Amino acid sequence: MPNAKDSSNPSIADLVKDNYVFAAVLHYFGISFFQYKEKSLEDVCRKFRVKAAQVMAELEKWAGQKEPSSEELYLHPIEVLVEYLRKKHYDFVCQQLPFLSNMIAGIRVEGKYKELLADMGLMFPLFVDDFVHHIHEEEDTLFKRIALLHHLEEGDYNLVDALRFLEAKSITHLAHAHEVHDDEMEGIRKLTNDYQLEANAPMELKVLYYHLQNFEAELAVHAKIENDLLFPKALELEKEVRRKVQIKIQSN
Repeated sequence: MPNAKDSSNPSIADLVKDNYVFAAVLHYFGISFFQYKEKSLEDVCRKFRVKAAQVMAELEKWAGQKEPSSEELYLHPIEVLVEYLRKKHYDFVCQQLPFLSNMIAGIRVEGKYKELLADMGLMFPLFVDDFVHHIHEEEDTLFKRIALLHHLEEGDYNLVDALRFLEAKSITHLAHAHEVHDDEMEGIRKLTNDYQLEANAPMELKVLYYHLQNFEAELAVHAKIENDLLFPKALELEKEVRRKVQIKIQSN
């Protein structure tokens, strides 16, 4: 917590120590907390032409965000579920991964943690490339197939085209391929010894490990939603489309 004498104008370091999420909020405004940790929030906001009140309001907004439960998501139709997952993809790729990459590339520490950060600097970009490729592949295959299944379910299609589409990679095939990516951060977890740090480790590393661990936890929830909700709903949709196509074949 900030000292009493600093309470009216706390330093970036004080604010981040008090709440590690503040580091991500600062990144949202283009501010790398580790570069300005000894500066006051007012001074840094003045430099970046933003208002301190605006930054603090954003922090409160983030704190108040609540993800829908699995039960709530289950009650929505599959197209709503796909849109929710697509928005999470955007958050991962456009906010969280750039924030983590910025910390890994920009944090400067000495001693035994210097080599660890160097190794992470080599490993994390490979993880990012693989993860982004996986997301694009998922949206171009699974999400696209679900959208086309909706189109077929409406009944406006050519039978030959519908049969050709249904013979392509099924939802079951895509589900098996998806399972390969369920533990994408295993390498990072091993490198960081399951995100364990000594009590006297640099504050910057504590912030980094906190956000890496939270990111992995979000990925686990994301994968569970896809495996337990999206794929079962997609399988049911595909089954229903196959049934309707067979009826149409028999009626011709």
